[in-house]
Amino acid sequence: MRTCSSASKEYPTRPANRFLEIWATLTAVGREISYPQFYVPVRFLSWATPPPLGRVLVLLVYWGVIVGFATDGAIVMDVNYWERIGFRNAWVTVTQLPLLYLLAGKSSVLGLLAGTSYERLNWLHRWVARTMFVTATVHGWHFYTQYARADLADLFFEVMPMGRYGIGAWALLLWSVVTGFAPFRRMWYELYVVQHVVTSIVFLYVVYEHIPPYAQYNLWFAVAALSFDRFYRLVVLVWQNVKFRPDPSKCKGGQHVGHETQLRAVGSDITVVTIKDVHFRWKAGQHLYLWIPRVGLTEHHPYTIACAHRLPETCICNSIQLVVRKHDGFSKRLHAYASKAQKAGKQDAVTAFVTGPYGLPPRWDIYETLVLISASTGASFTLPILESVLQTKKTKCTKRVDFLLAAKKGDEIDYYVQRLHELIDRAQQVGVELKVHIAVTGGTDVSGLPTSAPEKGLGRSSSGGPGAAAPGEKTAAVASDVERSAAQAPPRQRLSTASADSHVHQSSTRPDVDGFIRGPVEATGGETSVVVCGGKSLVARTRNCVAKLSDERAVHKGTGAQGIHLHVEEYCF
Repeated sequence: MRTCSSASKEYPTRPANRFLEIWATLTAVGREISYPQFYVPVRFLSWATPPPLGRVLVLLVYWGVIVGFATDGAIVMDVNYWERIGFRNAWVTVTQLPLLYLLAGKSSVLGLLAGTSYERLNWLHRWVARTMFVTATVHGWHFYTQYARADLADLFFEVMPMGRYGIGAWALLLWSVVTGFAPFRRMWYELYVVQHVVTSIVFLYVVYEHIPPYAQYNLWFAVAALSFDRFYRLVVLVWQNVKFRPDPSKCKGGQHVGHETQLRAVGSDITVVTIKDVHFRWKAGQHLYLWIPRVGLTEHHPYTIACAHRLPETCICNSIQLVVRKHDGFSKRLHAYASKAQKAGKQDAVTAFVTGPYGLPPRWDIYETLVLISASTGASFTLPILESVLQTKKTKCTKRVDFLLAAKKGDEIDYYVQRLHELIDRAQQVGVELKVHIAVTGGTDVSGLPTSAPEKGLGRSSSGGPGAAAPGEKTAAVASDVERSAAQAPPRQRLSTASADSHVHQSSTRPDVDGFIRGPVEATGGETSVVVCGGKSLVARTRNCVAKLSDERAVHKGTGAQGIHLHVEEYCF
């Protein structure tokens, strides 16, 4: 950034000395290893898609440590073999208990140490639980076999209550592992969350009754992690939603408890949520948890913050806007509530409570080129990034942005398109080359967009089309004032000075993600960041494309090709 501000180099993101060149080479090798992902393209089985290679390597190292602890020096076929293996795996299981609960919390201490946020560690929480289930099964089976060989199994369970509690703890762990798989989570997401919280508390009590006192320090570690997380979230909830001296004259939405919130149904699937007078800052890519008691008394859902700045043309200071796509549960009731109020001609506000913002997104303005890819409501993540880069008054390295938005139906993205045209004008003003590509695969047009021939690299069919979003998704959308909903605005033939030129491209076929990424990467003279938000198929396609392109171009390996950074956001975690 210092190099960029001094204008001493044409491409400030290039390594400037030998040390930085070595660091860039090591970074490129690490990226090429960690990005690839195998995708299962079978319908109803795509949830079984394994983690990307980088996460797989982390798991292999983790499992190697676990296997070493569980077996080192213990595989000796003597009279104590069964008991020794069972006892060793008991320690391995209970020692993982604090890790399980540390990874589950929103106030993640591990995330703070690792420089990341809780939602990017959530996958590891599930794998630790699955690993614990395996080691707990080995522990229980070997102890049971030991007593069964001596014909004492029935007597053990009769006189030793800890055995019965052990079976109970194993059953609760099995229940959590099975219900944690994606198909079950998505089936009844709200019910899943409630039962998972209850199960996690009951599990601690059952484990307490099962393990001996000299091993209970692991349990109390887990209790402390759970208690701190709940206490922290309660403090944040009160701090961000209770105002002792609100100033109604300064902010129209000022109130003592909660935030005045306006709801508007846009079309048949979208609900715009405008939360007024929040007193915290946020960055593009962060999310918050939304609680509206009138719509869902016990439900607390995550949504991406749609805007990277104060909403224009409103008198509400520091407002946040979300756009929620209708699925089952809370989002469906939210849309029904807003639709009913509109049909009745009411414009009364509801009280909402928020906690956040959560997430530690990287800086977006330190890359020469940005490639933003999203499917349908995935634009809720990528659009604020574009806004933040174009509207910053600070020095930025970004000179070019390519924005791809794919959807099955045009009405899914009309709301985003209005904002994109405004940003095209803004990009021209600040000297950033912005190209917008819209792919509507369902055959319907997008209002306000000119129809142009598909650009090379965008017309071929691929597996990177829009995916169906799952319950619990972090959906949000474009920062546009709710009082002037784009859905109610008449279609315009030309929305910006750039609308009729080559800056906007529309196609009716699935986009070729590989070609879309390759173009700007080969054209740039500095580092590129590829950001993708969508379903598993789009994410996996983008991961493999970036890894392949980096290897093919021999990035930072003497060819002069510059780095390709990748940031991934999936619909749900």
